[in-house]
Amino acid sequence: MRLVHLDLKGAAPRVSYLEQVFPLLSQLGANGILIEYEDMFPFKGELEILRSPYAYSEEDIERIQQLAELHKLEVVPLVQTFGHVEFILKHEKYQHLREVERFPNSFNPHVPDTLALLKSILAQVMEKHRRSTWIHIGADEVFHLGEGADSKNWMSRNKGDVGTMYLKHIKEVLGFVTTQYWGLRALMWDDMLRKISVGALRGETMGTAAVAPSRASWQCSSPCLPWQALHPARSPCPALGGSWGSMKTPHHPPDQCPHPHPCSPHRVWDRQARFPPPPAVAREAMAWLVPLHRYDHYSVLCELLPVGIPSLAICLQTLVNGGFTEETKRKVLDVLGFQSMQLEQSTCEGRGTFPGAEIYHLVEQVHGHLKESIPKALEEESAIKGWFSPYHRKHQFGNPRNMETFGSKVMKLHEDWESFARDLRTHLERVYFPDTVEEWMEENINPHLDQLRDLVRDYR
Repeated sequence: MRLVHLDLKGAAPRVSYLEQVFPLLSQLGANGILIEYEDMFPFKGELEILRSPYAYSEEDIERIQQLAELHKLEVVPLVQTFGHVEFILKHEKYQHLREVERFPNSFNPHVPDTLALLKSILAQVMEKHRRSTWIHIGADEVFHLGEGADSKNWMSRNKGDVGTMYLKHIKEVLGFVTTQYWGLRALMWDDMLRKISVGALRGETMGTAAVAPSRASWQCSSPCLPWQALHPARSPCPALGGSWGSMKTPHHPPDQCPHPHPCSPHRVWDRQARFPPPPAVAREAMAWLVPLHRYDHYSVLCELLPVGIPSLAICLQTLVNGGFTEETKRKVLDVLGFQSMQLEQSTCEGRGTFPGAEIYHLVEQVHGHLKESIPKALEEESAIKGWFSPYHRKHQFGNPRNMETFGSKVMKLHEDWESFARDLRTHLERVYFPDTVEEWMEENINPHLDQLRDLVRDYR
């Protein structure tokens, strides 16, 4: 299985865009979609508070599955059951379920309401995914586990540790899944398991859970150990992941490095290829491509899906063909409508014909030109420095003779970039809901354009 992970905690695309993207993913070699809905799922009843104002409707969920089926993509819903539950625990209604009262990241596994809530969430999600044969329970990055008072008391009374406490909760979740949904197979990330001794893992029966490496465990030198400990006779599913990084944070580890051009994650695959799984694991291989939309519910947006499609295409075709050969490169170019690509420079040349190619090129201009052109134009104009300083602007006086030397140039620059921003917004609105468009513009366009807007306002 070659799964593309759609992380909808940010920049969830409209269904009309998925109609264009799913056939592309299938053409490139994907045969499954892992969907992490978070607040985009149309929760009902007591859970309605979890819904985003722009959540998919029940009809949308069905349409997504129909589209996937049409293009031979298996749908695997992902429901976070331990960590990454900010979209739940941010609400006052569920604040009492936090492991640490201050932080909305992780569940307190000792409060009975936690498991009851998870059962309700899982039930509503699975009710709308009756055709799915897999479910992913997340369970990665359970920050602050063991730091809450209830956890400390439990460990003290049971002479246990964080690892056994973690496994106890996971077993309860898996017990519900396997008893309630006959034949449904469960997946989970592995980073928390890597912190647990092999002896402790062998002492626990995890049912039919398959364990996949999370992006937090790429650097591990012995990637199969936890899986073999859980299933010595039947190895579960290895996985590879890639992330395009936050647009705002420049200091990620190398594998999560944000880049203005979306061709760099192939380097992750180069490194991963050096650590192939043993033959026993390869019998049931799954590969994950993880285009993150946010690192967590509170972080800024990562790169947009249309901008990441070239990376996704490269990784999928590399996976299908066992390496990034010239034939692989030619297939990617043909499918995406590019003329050439330079992986080491992370550039793709040509118009591009894939869904969202216009956004790809416009964002490329934001990275490559907008962020530099405005400060450069304002700093290099000596008349602005000498006759239109912050002091002049604050007290609203200046010599028209000197101001006119830079006025037309600045006004033209302002007009061009405002037109560009309107064009970009129009294209974004075709793919995304209003909240995503507003956030992306506010984070990536307005900080630069506002400098120019303020100067033009004062000039006028």
